[in-house]
This record gives sequence, structure tokens and C-alpha cells, in this order.
Amino acid sequence: MIYRNYIAGEWREGAAVSANINPSDLGDVVGDYAMADAQQAREAIAAAERAFPEWAIANAQQRMDALDFVGSELLARREELGNLLAREEGKTLPEAIGEVTRAGHIFKFFAGEVVRSMGELLPSVRTGLSVEITREPLGVVVVIAPWNFPMAIPAWKIAPALAYGNTVVFKPAQLVPGSAWALTEILSRSGLPEGVFNLVMGAGREVGDVLLQDHRVSAVSFTGSMAIGRRVAQACTMRARQMAKFQLEMGGKNPLVVLDDADLDVAVDCALKGAFYSTGQRCTASSRLIVTQGIHDRFVEALVARMRRLTIDDARGVETDIGPVVDSSQLAQDLDYIKVAQEEGAVLAWGGQPVERSSRNARGYYLQPALFVETSNDMRISREEVFGPLANVIRAHGYDEALALANDTEFGLSSGICTTSLKHAAHFKRNAQAGMVMVNAPTAGVDYHVPFGGRKASSYGSREQGRYAAEFYTTVKTAYTAP
Repeated sequence: MIYRNYIAGEWREGAAVSANINPSDLGDVVGDYAMADAQQAREAIAAAERAFPEWAIANAQQRMDALDFVGSELLARREELGNLLAREEGKTLPEAIGEVTRAGHIFKFFAGEVVRSMGELLPSVRTGLSVEITREPLGVVVVIAPWNFPMAIPAWKIAPALAYGNTVVFKPAQLVPGSAWALTEILSRSGLPEGVFNLVMGAGREVGDVLLQDHRVSAVSFTGSMAIGRRVAQACTMRARQMAKFQLEMGGKNPLVVLDDADLDVAVDCALKGAFYSTGQRCTASSRLIVTQGIHDRFVEALVARMRRLTIDDARGVETDIGPVVDSSQLAQDLDYIKVAQEEGAVLAWGGQPVERSSRNARGYYLQPALFVETSNDMRISREEVFGPLANVIRAHGYDEALALANDTEFGLSSGICTTSLKHAAHFKRNAQAGMVMVNAPTAGVDYHVPFGGRKASSYGSREQGRYAAEFYTTVKTAYTAP
């Protein structure tokens, strides 16, 4: 079976076929997926454009029912779809099931937002006039999602886009077509009119460029690397006929500060989960561990002890703590950064070795999580996003230096602190230069009903998730009425 693209309410063959390989077991083909070409991308945009006028004014109950249907089915099938997600992306089964669950909750939340939409009716400063302020959909929205959260991130883009009356063309990452297709199949049965939602799987250079450059696209929501994010911004602003609204989430180099007064067990748990779970392949991962002098040695010793007990194996194994990295190029990149760190003088405290085994003796892209010590904030591993199970410890002499080190980065997505001091916690929350701040909690892990996003090079545009999503997916209209 070839899993096809979905355009104008129909399943379409692609211009080519790509095999979806399980990174835990390179001999396991998850499925064969159709790859769209440039012409099919244009057809998807055309379908979305045709569907927009009707969907923009669709009955609120119709929109709510469609999104609620998707959320309910995701929740009912969370174990099945979580198994698929773990199989194609490599995150552990509990994490994968949790991600599908979150996607279901997101659709449920935005189903409710459909009927919670509000406007304002105000008196004018001019006698006899009234002023009505409402939000309206934008038009065709292109969703470009990454491979590391192949259910949750598409959900938190697609659900609000549809809830607020937009039509969608969805381009998933090439590494994870299975989750995208499964989500699309559910959407295809949700009652959406044809063309309201479209799936085009394919290469960014071919399909992605068409989606970015077409003047019929009103908005682009993108999550991925900084380099591609800049291309998205350039394409959206350089169009001759219509500038597209765009929203970018582009990664992080997130610090976790550990102060002398921290609860050691809490700090180690935050570092372990924040840095290495999901194989470190999260934009919110704690890749810089900034530890003050008094607790430094005890923290490193305790963290290494916990790392030694981690089971690195097949993502769907019941004993597995850490699955494989997503593919060969990511594994090569991780190993390159390990080499660079050592060349720059960092000391490898533990890990960083490829793992040649799994519970089924299958080949996979396995790598021990790596912890570096005796590092400085000017090393490459402190400046650049590795996007793998690598973290480095930076020694600080006190809170003030730790805060300065935490903020000394071009990124600003998530920042964390472990401390029992209310004074330091309060000061850090106010002064950490990040869009999200965690106190005694891992930097990775966020709720679906509150804003998600960062500062500096991490993000551009209005926040994602929760009620703040309306800022991106709608435009404001002000109407004056005279008697």
C-alpha cells in the first residue's frame, strides 16, 4: 500500500514514493508514502482557496463538531497512534502516547474556542456611533511542521487555523509522513468540506518553495531550524503581489541554572529529563547546565550516576528510557559535535558513544547521551543548537554570574532554575531572557492551553497555543455603525 496525499477531498498519487524507515530497526519499513510535486502543491493551494469563502462563514457548531471529532478519535486511538509515532520517529512509547494524547486535547481545546470566540461592542467618541471589533480568518494557511513532534506540533497549528475559519495546506517533515497521514485520515472523516484541509508530503526544495511563494497563501506557520526559518521569512516578505503573515519557531540553546541551595535530587531529575529525554531532540531541551560552585561536583556525580542507569534501546521497548536519534544525518551531526567539544577542551564526563545493540539485535541509530564538563559559554556546544542527547556543564561562582551566562545566547526559548530560594526564583522569572521560564521543573515540557514561544532568534511573530493563537490566525476588523 502507498499512503497518498490528500488534496481537495481526494487521495492522490504522488510524483514519487519514499520509504519511511524505523530508526530503531533499519530493516523495518513503516510504509511507503507518496511524495507530491510542485504542481500538486499548487493544486492544494487552489483547493484551499476555493474552500475558504464557505468555511470562513461556516456555522460555529459545524466547526466545533469537526475539531471535536478529531480530538475524540486521537484520544481513543492514542496507544495505536503512539506506537506508530514511536516507530517512525524514535521517541519512547510512553512519550509517543503522551504526544498523541496532547494532540487530542489540543483539538478538543480549539473545538471549544470556536464557540468561545468573542468580540467587543464599544461606544464611539463621536455621538450616535457604535464600534464593533471582531476577528476574521486570514485565508489559506500553510503549516510546515518538523519531525520531532509529528502529532503535537501539527495539531497546535492546524486546530486553531481551522477553528478560526482558515483553510489549511499541511506539509509535514519528510522523516515522519506516517503520523501526518494518520492525522489527515482522521480529518478526512471529520465533516470538513473538501479543500478545507489538504496534505502534501514532499521535499522542501520542491513542495515547500511553492507553498511559500504562492500569492494565494495568506499565512505560514513554521517550526524548524533557524536557517529554514530565515528562508520562510524572506519568501513571505519578498512576494510581489501579497506579503504573507508568518510565524516562526526556530529552536533554542536553553539553560538550566542549578544553585547551591537546590534540592539535588530535583535538580538532577530536571537535568536528566530536560536534556536527554526524547533523545534531546526538542527545541526546549536543557543543553546548557549552569551550576554554581558549591553544588557543582555533587551535581555532576549524581547526574552521571543517573545517566549510567539509562536503558538505550528500541523506542517501543518496555524498559527503554532513551530511543534512537531520528536518522543517520542527525547521528553524524551529534558525533561531530562530540568531537568538536573535545577538540575545544571540554571533558567528556560520560557517554557519547554509538550503541550497536537493541533488544531485537536490530541495527538502529543509537547513541549514549553525552555529558561534558569543564566547559565555557563561548564553546560551540554552548552556542549552537545540537538537537541531540548532548549537554554541557558550565561552572558559575554565584547567582548573578549564572543568570548572566543563562542570558548570554542568541536564543531565548526556555530557561530554567533549580533553587529553594523564593528570592532567586522570583528574580530569575523576571530577568531570564526567554519566552518560557521553569522553576524546579525541566525546561522541556509545556501545557497546551497557554502561550508557547520565545525571544531573540528562537521565535518570530505571535505566540502559539491557547487563546493567544488567535493573534496569528485571525485579523482584526473595526466596524462603525450610525443609526
